[in-house]
This record gives sequence, structure tokens and C-alpha cells, in this order.
Amino acid sequence: MQKLLSGNAFVFGNNVDTDQIYPGRFVEFTDVEDVAKYAMFGSDPDFTKKVKKGDFIVAGTNFGCGSSREHAAITLKAVGVGAIIAESFARIFYRNAINLGLPLIICPNISKLIQANDTLSLDLQSGTIRRERELIATVEPMSEYVLNILENGGIKSLIRHQLEAENNV
Repeated sequence: MQKLLSGNAFVFGNNVDTDQIYPGRFVEFTDVEDVAKYAMFGSDPDFTKKVKKGDFIVAGTNFGCGSSREHAAITLKAVGVGAIIAESFARIFYRNAINLGLPLIICPNISKLIQANDTLSLDLQSGTIRRERELIATVEPMSEYVLNILENGGIKSLIRHQLEAENNV
């Protein structure tokens, strides 16, 4: 996984719940390609037509509230969202996303600093967010453990790699 990400911003408001991210009526789909077709469908049905690999979601407070189902994090990773930057996240969504290898950044007041379609860069290691070359915010960098999860593509891959390393010793 790259530690320096860049892409365009898709801006959403406060309290974006899991039904806006991935409506419950699509929960019957289990294939990742099918799940990816409905990312942000409850908030913007055309989102998947506009988003490009590496783009960012920027939101206010409590992003990912609602259901605990993993589909919400799966659909955003599957459609290619590079990271989600929000003022706060629902606890379970945060854990699901990190465990699936999707970076989440907590940044106070980010919804007041970023406009839709701004081109952003995010350095996961230093915690800096830039628009073009302008420094917009510095956030607490991710811990080495979280970076390790993300670099391995999620917690399952990390554990698999650790077990393989132990068995080869």
C-alpha cells in the first residue's frame, strides 16, 4: 500500500449512515464486484460513475453510523476509495474499515476546509493533508500497527503473513 495517496474529494455531510453508504436492500450481494456497484448509493446514486481509484471521501461527524455490517466498508474499498477523511467516525465502521485495509483519517473541521472536487494528497505516515501544494491540515499520524494492517491489505492478511513467518522459522 502506498503511504502517499492522491485523488479528488467527494464531500458529504454529518451522520452519513451505513444505509447511505451501502443500502440494506443490497445486502444479499456477497460478490465484491456486485457490492462495489452500490457504493454511496443511498446518498449519491451516481457516485460509482464519478469516483476514480484513489479518490477521497471527506465528511463531517459520525461517518459510518448505523448498522455494523461490513458491506459499508467493503463497498468503499471495492470501488477504489483511497481514504476517508472525516471529523469523526462511528466506532464499528472505523474498526471494520481498518480491518479491511481502508485508511480512515480523523481531522477536526475538515468539512470546512475542503470543497467537492478539490485535488488532495494525503501522507499516511506524516499525517499531512494537502490541496495542490497547500498544507490544509496535519493530523495525528497512524500508529505503526495500523499502518502495518493497511500495508498488508487488512487484518486477515496481516495475521496470515505473521503465521507464515512463524511456520518458516
